[in-house]
Amino acid sequence: MRSTEEVLEVLRAALVGAGVVLPSLDVDPVTAAGDEPFPLVSLGRCNVRTAERLASVLRGERPAVGAQVVDVRDGRIGEVMGHVGGRVQLRPVGGGREWDCLPEETGPAPRADVLRARVRQINGEGRLPQ
Repeated sequence: MRSTEEVLEVLRAALVGAGVVLPSLDVDPVTAAGDEPFPLVSLGRCNVRTAERLASVLRGERPAVGAQVVDVRDGRIGEVMGHVGGRVQLRPVGGGREWDCLPEETGPAPRADVLRARVRQINGEGRLPQ
């Protein structure tokens, strides 16, 4: 049997691999201080976006809600907002009008492309109308 700390690290790595970070994930200090051989793991607190992403991962949705992907049909970068009727709902990075596509029409978005999309959005917001 693995130690609680080992199990905790395996769980943390699995969650990170699925794109979920639970910042408060830790060994429960009350049960760790007692005589119980197996202290409890505290999943901790998380915001609504993290909870939604965790639920999406547990449902087996691919790509998971909150993931940033590229629509391989036209190269647009979007954030996964949900799954409806076998289709993925995407919203442009930084906001805008959503669009739908099939899960197989998405791919992981390179971080550099996501950053570029965010910079374009911010730059566009800073311009005055002409």
